Amino acid sequence: MIFATGSLSQANAPEFPGASGYRGRLLHTADWPGDADLRGKRVGVIGTGSSGVQAIPALAEQATQLTVFQRTAGYVVPARNHPLAPTETDTIEADYPTRRQALRESYGGWHLPPPLGPVAEVPRDEGLAELQRRWAIGGLCVQSAFSDVMTNPEANAVVADFVRGKIRAAVDDPATAEALCPQHFPIGAKRLCVGTDYYETYNRDNVELVDLRATPIETFTPDGIRTSARDFGLDAVVLATGFDAMTGALSRIDIRGRGGRRLRDAWAAGPRTYLGVSVAGFPNMFVLAGPGSPSVMSNVVVSIEQHVEWVRDLLAHLTDAGAGTVEATAEAQDRWVELGNQIAAGTLYPQADSWYLGANVRGKPRVFMPFLGGVGTYRGICDGVAADGYKGFTLG
Repeated sequence: MIFATGSLSQANAPEFPGASGYRGRLLHTADWPGDADLRGKRVGVIGTGSSGVQAIPALAEQATQLTVFQRTAGYVVPARNHPLAPTETDTIEADYPTRRQALRESYGGWHLPPPLGPVAEVPRDEGLAELQRRWAIGGLCVQSAFSDVMTNPEANAVVADFVRGKIRAAVDDPATAEALCPQHFPIGAKRLCVGTDYYETYNRDNVELVDLRATPIETFTPDGIRTSARDFGLDAVVLATGFDAMTGALSRIDIRGRGGRRLRDAWAAGPRTYLGVSVAGFPNMFVLAGPGSPSVMSNVVVSIEQHVEWVRDLLAHLTDAGAGTVEATAEAQDRWVELGNQIAAGTLYPQADSWYLGANVRGKPRVFMPFLGGVGTYRGICDGVAADGYKGFTLG
């Protein structure tokens, strides 16, 4: 049984007081109906993570009035999407096998400029110039300007201050700009958002930002939303509240292992896996790109490919051995979970209430779920397990 249910596939829709009595249209970015037409409407958006960052600029062009209800300000870097010139694609395709192999051996499974080194060893002017160069390139490369951004608070602060400066430069109203500046967690500790004209959208006359930390939502009303400060009339409300990540899809399936034990019970205190692909007590079950693997901390396509190929080879090994079952041992699983926890504890990632830890879902245990050792390192570990006769597994 191979679960390819996805790490970001189960929508997270928090319950808001009064929502059942709201007479307008209630939508979720992860479950968007084909007949949704918000042109000329008064629209509210709750959430400014990746889903909100992508939706808000597009909704602002359609809505008569767009009200953004921000729960936590996030760091947003420019996507810089653009048509690829034939010369660019020709260059990539000319050396495609080498590029693909480089992805498999890299930390995140993507092509990024190498970091300058630790922030303490980089002159300030040189570091700021490098950040500016990466900002112009776009995407996630800003986060990796220095080699210690996710382990050293001082390096992280340099990058965070740079991005906050970009926010203040992009947003005309100083109060709105400050509300959009993240202050409470390291940059990158929550998923870095990639957007197009996100901050510039707040300069439009039809867009208003509501900081829910200052004026929280009290209830939905039949005609909109009431915060502690005022009522907002809304024809539609869009929940950009993301996903029950990593475990959400699996916990909603009645998966039972040895002795009838449910997977959701085995994971009641947080997910436990061996290599992120197998669970002790659940023979012949595999999870692709799930908790305990690089998964969402990587180019997920690269990680999925690695898991598919590795599980394929294990199944061939079972056939050759004449075995009917394969199961991770509890001891191997414990060691793997401990290793993942040790690596995460040496970083700044646990310092944010992120969906990496399940903090966005009420009642979900706070456990850092992805493996932070890197795609290349992880691949080497998995290959070593296979070469050692699938050490940590019991064949029966």
